Amino acid sequence: MLSCALCAAVLFTGTVSVPVAGAAVPGVVSVSAATPGEIARREVLYHAKYGVYATVKTDAWVALLSEDPDAAAIEFLRLPDGGLVFAKERAQNLDKRNIDFLNRLLETHTRQYSPEVYQAASYYLTQPPSKREEFCHGGGYEAAKARDLKFRADLGEQKRALVEEDRRYVRMLAQNDPGAQVRFAASYAVRAGATDDDLTDFFAWGWAHAARLDIESFRERVLDQNQQWLHTIARLITDAEAAEKAARETEGEAGKEARDKAAAAWRNVGTQSSPAQSKWEEARDFSRRQAETWRAILLAAQQAQNPNWNAMIDPAKATEADWENNRSMAVDQAAYWESLLRQALEGEQRVKNPS
Repeated sequence: MLSCALCAAVLFTGTVSVPVAGAAVPGVVSVSAATPGEIARREVLYHAKYGVYATVKTDAWVALLSEDPDAAAIEFLRLPDGGLVFAKERAQNLDKRNIDFLNRLLETHTRQYSPEVYQAASYYLTQPPSKREEFCHGGGYEAAKARDLKFRADLGEQKRALVEEDRRYVRMLAQNDPGAQVRFAASYAVRAGATDDDLTDFFAWGWAHAARLDIESFRERVLDQNQQWLHTIARLITDAEAAEKAARETEGEAGKEARDKAAAAWRNVGTQSSPAQSKWEEARDFSRRQAETWRAILLAAQQAQNPNWNAMIDPAKATEADWENNRSMAVDQAAYWESLLRQALEGEQRVKNPS
C-alpha cells in the first residue's frame, strides 16, 4: 500500500524527476547501459512515462522504486505473464476501461461547447462502477451527446459561424491528416448527406477525441514493439557476453572457433538492433510531422476567431505537446538502439582482435 501511495504521488505530483540520458541516477539507466536488468529498467521507465493505461504507469513505477529495480523490471516485462501483461489486463477490464473513457471525455470535450458530456463525465468518475457502466454503455453517454447537440443547435452561433472554408479544411483533413482516427472522424463529418450538425460536432469534440485516440494508438503500438525487441536483444547480449567469456578462456584451435562463435553472436546483436533503430527513427519523424500539423491547427484556431475553431484551441495545444513528447521519446530510443548497435560492433571487433 505504501509503495502504491508513493507511486500515486509520483504520477500526480511529479516529485520524481526523469533525468536526461546518461545521468547516473538510481532507477534510470544511461543510453550506453546494456545488461539485461538495465535494459529492462529503461523500458519500464518508458511505460511509466508514456503508458496509455493508468494501471501500467502505476505498476511500472512500483517496479522502478522497488528494492531491486533490475529484477523487478525484468519480472514486469516477462512474457507471457509478467507484470506488464497483468497491468494491461486489469486496465482492460470493464470498469478500468470506463474510467479511461470518462477521463478521455474530459480531455476532449470542453465545458463551454459540450457542457452536458463534460459535466456527466466529471460526475460519473465519482460514482460506483455500476453507475459508470450505465452511463458509458447503457445510453447515458449518447443521451448527454444528444443534449449537447441540442444545446449547440439552440445556441446557433456555431452553425452561423460555419463557412465553406471550414468544410474545405475538414475535407483536407479527411484526405491528408497523419492520424488515422482524425481522418476517419473528418470523413464522417463531411460524408455524403452530412449536416451542419455533423460538422459542428466535429469541431466541438470529434476532432479532439479522434486526436487523443491517435496518440494512444501510437504509444501503445511503439511501446509494445519495443518490448518485443528488448526481450530479444537482452537475450542476445547475454549470449554474446557468455560466448566472449568462453572465447577468452579457450586456447588453440578451439579458441579460434570460440572467437568466431562470439563474433557471430555480437554480429547477431547488431543485426537485431538495426531494425529497431530504424523503426524508432520513423516514429520520430512521424511524431515531428504530427506536432507540426497540430502547431498549424493551433495557429488556424487562434486566427479564425469563431466558436467552432475556438473549441479547438486548448485541445490543439495539448495535442501538439503530446506529439512533442512522443518525438522526444522516439529520439531517445533511436539513440539508445544506435548505442546498442555500436556496442555490438565493438564487441565483434574486440573478439576478432583480442589484445
